[in-house]
Amino acid sequence: MNATVLCVGKLRETWQAEGVREYLKRLSRYGKYAVEQVEDAPDSLPRAMEKEAEALLKRIRPEDYVIALCIRAAAPDSPGLAEHMRRWAQTGRRVVLLIGGSNGLAPEVLARADEKISFSNLTFPHGLMRVILLEQIYRGEKILAGEKYHK
Repeated sequence: MNATVLCVGKLRETWQAEGVREYLKRLSRYGKYAVEQVEDAPDSLPRAMEKEAEALLKRIRPEDYVIALCIRAAAPDSPGLAEHMRRWAQTGRRVVLLIGGSNGLAPEVLARADEKISFSNLTFPHGLMRVILLEQIYRGEKILAGEKYHK
């Protein structure tokens, strides 16, 4: 599969950036993966979430297949995520996975999503979520390739 992870905000921790680099390196044997980010708007701005939404929507092409990470969605297990990935790859469209900012994703961004998926009812720091998402995509790729990956 080829996919872009589109995120709000910069990584603030070195270990998070290292984790992202490591999983992008591992994923390179399965397809083209990229991580892009837009600036997070300070919470003090009255329209912070809307500004982030505008920035995200500018990066999404009309033909993209968009998956929003959303706490209010179904959370698959790892084999289930692999099956989602198989289906996403079969669309023939660029796959874009969205990670929102500290306020989440604006309604207009969620409306643009072709699909919503959750990783947990828990809230994770956004930098950590990038690492978790990439690790789970890597796990999904291994499952789809029939390779062993420890539980």
